[in-house]
Amino acid sequence: MTLPASSRPAAGRPPLVLVPGLNCTAALFGPQVEAFAGRCDISIADHQRDETIADIARRLLATAPPRFALAGLSMGGYVALEVMRQAPQRVERLALIDTRASSDAPEDTEVRQVAIRFAETGRFDDIHGILWPRLVHLGRLGDAVLETVVRTMADKTGPARFIRQQKAVMARPSYEAGLAAIRCPTLILVGDADAITPRFMSEDMADAIAGSRLVVVPDCGHLSTLEQPAAVNAALEAWLGA
Repeated sequence: MTLPASSRPAAGRPPLVLVPGLNCTAALFGPQVEAFAGRCDISIADHQRDETIADIARRLLATAPPRFALAGLSMGGYVALEVMRQAPQRVERLALIDTRASSDAPEDTEVRQVAIRFAETGRFDDIHGILWPRLVHLGRLGDAVLETVVRTMADKTGPARFIRQQKAVMARPSYEAGLAAIRCPTLILVGDADAITPRFMSEDMADAIAGSRLVVVPDCGHLSTLEQPAAVNAALEAWLGA
């Protein structure tokens, strides 16, 4: 797990592990690190080196504290659910952000395979133009600052890591059957206009996890942590205090 040394709080703070989404870096949680670094010992999980979601989760568990709060967005949510499968006793609280518990449908796999072919044939830069309209709320398509953050995360990920992540996501199992076993305080958050993991997927998870809290963020797409940081931070604040 990595976090710039200047951003690390003093020892003894409650540990919080954040897991970014596919083609994303720690910058996905920039507003959250800024908001909570003073109260939590924040670390960013390494999700770029392993071939499977299970292996990413094992790497996370190998470096995480004995007990920790865990939050993941999109692919990061898949990793978080795999952590809950492997070692639920170590997670004090869970936040599933713009993600889902189901495995890919055939049409999802087809889209991923096309993206992989682009990355393999020197067209990695073209992927942004395809994904951007699905990543954010329609009202933010012209947000140059936000788009620069997203492009920079993709550039830092690069084609090799992107391909590895896509293959890991395609091969992941469904986590739906294990949702009912989750007992820790759980936040489920989704943008109201999320086109990649639509609202109903979060509603299904909330129905399956007893006592969970569902937050639907208005005027928001898939990248809620960057699009609506104030709303996300407020939900995380309540979750951390639950």
